[in-house]
Amino acid sequence: MAKKGTGLMIVWADIPAEMEDDFNRWYNEEHLAELLSVPGVLSAARYEATSSGPKHMAVYELESPAVVETEAFTSRPRTEWGSRVSPSIIGTNFINNVYEMIHPAGLTDDIANSGMAPALQIGRMDVPAEQEAGWNDWYSGVYVPNYEKVPGCIRGRRWKAVRGAPSYAVVYEFENENISQTAEWLEQRDIHPDNQRMRDAMTHAPGSPGIWKKTFQL
Repeated sequence: MAKKGTGLMIVWADIPAEMEDDFNRWYNEEHLAELLSVPGVLSAARYEATSSGPKHMAVYELESPAVVETEAFTSRPRTEWGSRVSPSIIGTNFINNVYEMIHPAGLTDDIANSGMAPALQIGRMDVPAEQEAGWNDWYSGVYVPNYEKVPGCIRGRRWKAVRGAPSYAVVYEFENENISQTAEWLEQRDIHPDNQRMRDAMTHAPGSPGIWKKTFQL
């Protein structure tokens, strides 16, 4: 069975310190398994921020974004435990976004069969409509491919939000949380003459980009 698809759901939140133990137990012992039982939810893992935030993040690989509209997904009753500690109830800086993959253009066997990465760097951004086409060509054709050359960068995928904001996200899968601090990564930042101009065109969401390290996976 495939481990990745063309859809992604990411949930972020900060949790009050006195509730974190119960929150983590609920997520690890009940909630992840509950969502993984939904057809089309292929893989899931939890992460904690090492740079930026919100602190807690759960990533769900979906067969497609349409999975979140299915009856199996939407009709799940909230458990008693979940009604006490769900991040939508007790969390701050709560974000629940769903995305459709826009880069690469198709799902390769390498992507489909790959597991949840040990660390992720995620950027969330908007760009003015009049610059969108050229910006997307640069991001998918120049920026991500250059960063993928860096040792320890497994891959980069780009996403368009179908639920939530801002409109775009980029997710770099890393072998560890320190890859974007290496000299090889920093060298790529301005290696192309269009990089600075195109970066200036976009507006990042608060906390973007951030880095998260995997803490739990079933």
